[in-house]
Amino acid sequence: MKFENCRDCREEVVWWAFTADICMTLFKGILGLMSGSVALVADSLHSGADVVASGVTQLSLKISNKPADERYPFGYGNIQYISSAIVGSLLLIGASFLMYGSVVKLISGTYEAPSIFAALGASVTVIVNELMYRYQICVGNENNSPAIIANAWDNRSDAISSAAVMVGVIASVIGFPIADTIAAIGVSALVGRIGLELIGKAVHGLMDSSVDTELLQTAWQIATDTPLVHSIYFLRGRHVGEDVQFDIRLRVDPNLRIKDSSMVAEAVRQRIQEEIPHARDIRLFVSPAPAAVTVRV
Repeated sequence: MKFENCRDCREEVVWWAFTADICMTLFKGILGLMSGSVALVADSLHSGADVVASGVTQLSLKISNKPADERYPFGYGNIQYISSAIVGSLLLIGASFLMYGSVVKLISGTYEAPSIFAALGASVTVIVNELMYRYQICVGNENNSPAIIANAWDNRSDAISSAAVMVGVIASVIGFPIADTIAAIGVSALVGRIGLELIGKAVHGLMDSSVDTELLQTAWQIATDTPLVHSIYFLRGRHVGEDVQFDIRLRVDPNLRIKDSSMVAEAVRQRIQEEIPHARDIRLFVSPAPAAVTVRV
């Protein structure tokens, strides 16, 4: 990991996000009602969904920490993909309601220019959400956590939507009152797209997608470079929540004793765990290499 306290940040980051989302929901909601900004009120509903999303993420992290048992021998890591899908679904549902309400206002012509204070509120939320995104994406990447990464992108979508609100409010104030409602429609489209992407990535993870080719090549190279390993005849890897699992079948010198073959396999396991981040479960199958056959003529 990049920093020594990355693991500690994993336990703290969602609580910080949860607190920030509650504050942003109240701040944008109250300011939106006071200033008359439809887009800012809609953006506060987005933050309200973030509060639920942060709670779901925190729960999924707690469950994923449980050790493997008889019921789930591969552990509980995939719960984080389910969490990511829930966050994406919340964003998609919220975006749909936001889009519907904004389009109705646009068609009916019931829109007014909000107060300039709405732009000030939007600028504050842009800064806060961008900082939370950078914090969470760092923690998520360092811990290989799909749930935290999903929550980080949720904050990034909030930052972008608040920026759109700010532009819409400023345009409304200077003489284009329709801009606030158009900004709300743009925000809903952006949020819906991010929701769909999160759902797609979650489904991809739940289907036991393979790890990147580069990672497989690294594992292959580590194994073949280990002394007494003759060859590799099978290798695959998959993501399970934060962890990376490998299935490796290798051949060793046929003259080795079973005990020595096990020691070679353990050496391969230790090297992979040391050199590949988040490699937790490495299943190794060892067999003797075919003996050379001499053909006499």
